[in-house]
Amino acid sequence: MSEDGDAIPPIADLQIVSTRVFDFPRDLVFGAWTDPAHLAHWWGPKGFTNSFHEFDLRPGGNWRFVMHGPDGVDYRNHSVFVEIVAPERIVFDHVSGPYFRVTATFDALSDAQTRITFRMLFETPAVCAQVKTFAVKANEENFDRLQKELKRMA
Repeated sequence: MSEDGDAIPPIADLQIVSTRVFDFPRDLVFGAWTDPAHLAHWWGPKGFTNSFHEFDLRPGGNWRFVMHGPDGVDYRNHSVFVEIVAPERIVFDHVSGPYFRVTATFDALSDAQTRITFRMLFETPAVCAQVKTFAVKANEENFDRLQKELKRMA
């Protein structure tokens, strides 16, 4: 129970977790996430493109961009970086609504293999459930696009 007597929801009801193993070294994978020239090529679901307006990769730094959907709809995004631990972890808050915290971890399984765990943590189960209707598939498409960018970078 919380201090005000409300039941605390299980963590599973507050987060979306996507994981994938990539056959590329951790430094290369981390670079694809931290170099805006590469990130703009792969960020977002299948068919989306990006226009980055600000990418200040440091705690407190802003990441502002527009995702252009294949249906012609533009999705404005604003995130604020919370923590950068190269090449292990990136944490940022998506503040443009709905609010959630992203923690991306990069685990070296070998010199040539990296596991990414992408965790989206929401404030309420209702918001998590709403986003989950599209984000699980979108995160997998995002990983597919990252795979293509890593091949291009290697």
